[in-house]
Amino acid sequence: MHVFDAVDTRLACRAFLDRPVPSETLRDLIARSGRSASGSNLQPWRLHIVTGEALRELKAIVAADVEGRDPRHTPAEYPFVPPDLWEPYLERKEHHGAELYGALGIPRTDAQARLGQYKRNFALFGAPAAVFVTMERRFGEAQWADLGLFVATLMILARGYGLDTCPQQSWSRVQKPLFAYLGIPDSDILYCVVAVGYGDREQPVNSFRSTRADPAEFTTFVETPPAAGDGTL
Repeated sequence: MHVFDAVDTRLACRAFLDRPVPSETLRDLIARSGRSASGSNLQPWRLHIVTGEALRELKAIVAADVEGRDPRHTPAEYPFVPPDLWEPYLERKEHHGAELYGALGIPRTDAQARLGQYKRNFALFGAPAAVFVTMERRFGEAQWADLGLFVATLMILARGYGLDTCPQQSWSRVQKPLFAYLGIPDSDILYCVVAVGYGDREQPVNSFRSTRADPAEFTTFVETPPAAGDGTL
């Protein structure tokens, strides 16, 4: 797949086919993703790939952990968005929620259906493979950026194998049972999990593409020197 097509066809897949990903495919994907850019070549990411019976057992443990409660009320290990989000970012976030739940036919007033959909995060939307991405807590902002670069690289390369992915921060709300199951030390922090599998593109939840801002909203091209007094030294 051409890299332009890989970027254009990537989506946050929220419905996967019941089809396992071959182990050799996963191993090759991870090895190639290791070429992701990394400041000072630190490569701070740590990966925990869970499949098969181990993944089924982990899903059951987490399902029991969130049973009868709303995990959205559990503080995450880090804020997913800044508090008191401002424009235009607040509108983008709310519009995305409207697109997602609109595709599912779930109205804003149906709190239980929305909670049920959120809990599907912890079933990885039916994905047969999960890549948990952690790093040592003592790393700083630059290494958080490295993790983002790694996850983006992994998701784009996955398209080359005909795979779909879904990056999920929600598992940060169940980090304790997750780390206990996988034996991850508390000195690490979970950045996200990437669900990996063959997406069911026929499902309504995968039928929309999130709206993106026009480049003019976030881009400034500077082709001539700024005028005196406009910030030059």
